[in-house]
Amino acid sequence: MSVRYIHRFYHRRSFSQAMMIRNTGPKAAYRLLEFVNASPTPFHAVEAASKRLDSAGFKKACPTKLEDWKPDLLNILADQGSRLLGEHIGSRREILHYSSTAQHSNQSALVAFTLPRGWKKSSGAGLSIVATHIDSPNLRVRPVSKKSKAGYVQVGVELYGGGIWHSWLDRDLSLAGRVVISNGNGFTAKLVNIKRPILRIPTLAIHLDRNVNAEFKFNQETEFVPIAGLVEAELNGKQTSEEESGATSVQANHHAAILSVVAEELSVAPTQIHDFELHLYDTQPSQLGGLNEEFVFSPRLDNQFSSFCAVDAIATADHSQGDKVNCIALFNHEEVGSVSSTGAESDLVPTLLRRLSPTPELTAQSIARSFLLSCDMGHAIHPNYTSKHEDNHAPKINGGVVIKTNAKQRYASDAVGSFIVKKLIEKKNGRVQEYEVRNDMACGSTVGPFLSKLGVRVVDIGLAMLSMHSIRETAGSHDAQHAVDLFTAFFEDFTSIDQQEQNLLVD
Repeated sequence: MSVRYIHRFYHRRSFSQAMMIRNTGPKAAYRLLEFVNASPTPFHAVEAASKRLDSAGFKKACPTKLEDWKPDLLNILADQGSRLLGEHIGSRREILHYSSTAQHSNQSALVAFTLPRGWKKSSGAGLSIVATHIDSPNLRVRPVSKKSKAGYVQVGVELYGGGIWHSWLDRDLSLAGRVVISNGNGFTAKLVNIKRPILRIPTLAIHLDRNVNAEFKFNQETEFVPIAGLVEAELNGKQTSEEESGATSVQANHHAAILSVVAEELSVAPTQIHDFELHLYDTQPSQLGGLNEEFVFSPRLDNQFSSFCAVDAIATADHSQGDKVNCIALFNHEEVGSVSSTGAESDLVPTLLRRLSPTPELTAQSIARSFLLSCDMGHAIHPNYTSKHEDNHAPKINGGVVIKTNAKQRYASDAVGSFIVKKLIEKKNGRVQEYEVRNDMACGSTVGPFLSKLGVRVVDIGLAMLSMHSIRETAGSHDAQHAVDLFTAFFEDFTSIDQQEQNLLVD
């Protein structure tokens, strides 16, 4: 047997073995991939979550229909063990219903909850809430995006959040978001997703910048502009006449070819497009990777990972036990401070508390009985940068749920709340990791501290990941099930654990 033959034999054997271990990742991880691939924007994430909850039997509660919130009806629904789904449209501060055929399908935050059997509106019942966020750093098309230079069609973009922007270079990018269009009945908003690469931000060849590997920098305004084609491509788009222009027309603000692509996807004429919120995203789909599919390689894991797990858990948990209202809240705009009508500092959760406990006394009682898990992704120890973690607080991918603490209250966790979370994890035979930032480094934050101002008990948790805020992030495939297990235990068992541990709150 020749050396060359031996080499080929072992190569084929190892390839065969590699093929045998494919598709062995946890089932929850595959469901996560489907969710993220369907959710290039927060609007699409809400739509994907809503479809999942619809299929799980959640009913719709409309804020503009007071009869949906009358005590008698809610009491009847509770007797049936009902589940309620509410969403939030960008400009209103109330819970809205979801409909796959109405304009409300374009919402960018979501609240869903279940009512335990026997629940009464006069009970002041506590809420068991899992709060996440569904936005991620990205690039967004400017209101006037029409640019061109050196024969290229360019699209003006604005940076959203604190992204690792160099990771967006030389990627196959596309557009998704929501579009306001006119039709025979007036105006409506529709979701759009151009599922092919139409944009790219090319780097400069090393021959034209010999120092690029030593000191790479770029101007985010002038050297970070996507190209969409050559100027000749504009001839494919219908040019706007003066007669078609008006106060609600955006035809002059964007390249005709871009509007034509969006219009074609929506099966409308370009002149029917009157406004939009379009986000750039990487067309490479999420996938499992690693020798044993132990990794998730994906965009937007911060924080669609946690959001998916929350939706999956509330859709499948047994809500027949306990006396608390189980709830998930998927917020928007966390990456820019949470200060919006759909962010964690909005009135979404307070409104729900008031609707379910309609007097100040009952609301105060409900707040005192409530508990909130603020779940956002955490920083895994990086093998090439181990010095960035405190020695004893270095979470690992697939190492289980991470409890985050910070003495400066950048996280809202305390000892009592953390103990309760550990008890819940213990019920599912899970593992716990602890995270605190080094003293010589700044600490990030998330929605937990904002929501703790309501007076609700809050613990900040997460799952370990690498490359946070890159266009392609890395997390653990097994951690998806770890998070689902915790949230399921939270929804099913928190009432009994909370009752057992009440003496922890007594001095």
